[in-house]
Amino acid sequence: GKAWREMAYAGHEYGRPARGTQDSVAAITRDDLVGMHQRLMQRAGLKVAVVGAIDATKLASLLDDVFQALPAHTSLSKIQRITMQGLGTRKVIDLDVPQTTIRFGRPGVTKRDPDYFAVVVANHILGGGTFTARLFREVREKRGMAYSVYSQLNEYDQCPMLIGAAATKNERAGEALKIIEEEVRRFADHGPTEDELDKAKKYLIGSYPLRFDTSTKIASQLVNLQLDELEPSYLDERNGRIAAVGLDDCKRAAKKLLGDGGLLVTMAGRPTQA
Repeated sequence: GKAWREMAYAGHEYGRPARGTQDSVAAITRDDLVGMHQRLMQRAGLKVAVVGAIDATKLASLLDDVFQALPAHTSLSKIQRITMQGLGTRKVIDLDVPQTTIRFGRPGVTKRDPDYFAVVVANHILGGGTFTARLFREVREKRGMAYSVYSQLNEYDQCPMLIGAAATKNERAGEALKIIEEEVRRFADHGPTEDELDKAKKYLIGSYPLRFDTSTKIASQLVNLQLDELEPSYLDERNGRIAAVGLDDCKRAAKKLLGDGGLLVTMAGRPTQA
């Protein structure tokens, strides 16, 4: 994962390890933490969601108690837009371990893209993590190469992407990657079947209520709505937008997401035939 990010976002903040490195963490001082706190903590842009037995009047008072002392604005640096780099590149990191871990990905789409919901459906069919996903079926179910293989949409503000992963024993890693690449190209060129589309939409619609079965999940969804600058009505409209995705929509979305099937790939282990 570290190598993948460094190649995809060379010279950009997204290319840095989120948890730092041994050297960078060891070098952090108290003054660094105080300075970061002063830059990060501000009322501008603050998003709050509250779920529970409380009314608006009492909540307003409590929010003032907690956040009123924060500055209205601070001097956060702006993250610049970047286009993901390295498509078509494959890098092997030699590690003396029995399994090879594979990371692969390519540029994605933002939530503002007109085909976004069709892309969500398309990714679910390709590698969305369920037993019906193509990558799961071809790599694990048919060939027993990996316990887990998936793809997912990462909607970073400045560079959305599709990213996936798998792990298998070294002697089958090259074969597993070949199957993944072939399936990505096939899906890009031909899209899903009617049956795949129907199953994906039923799953995405039927599982949606599980995002709201605890107070914590509800609060999280409400914060995400604010971060994405969406109205609460989105919660009522989302399933309808999924249901409206037709076969031609999904084929178009698969092509938009996967293009010519080119991937940036990193492999850590000692893969054969890689």
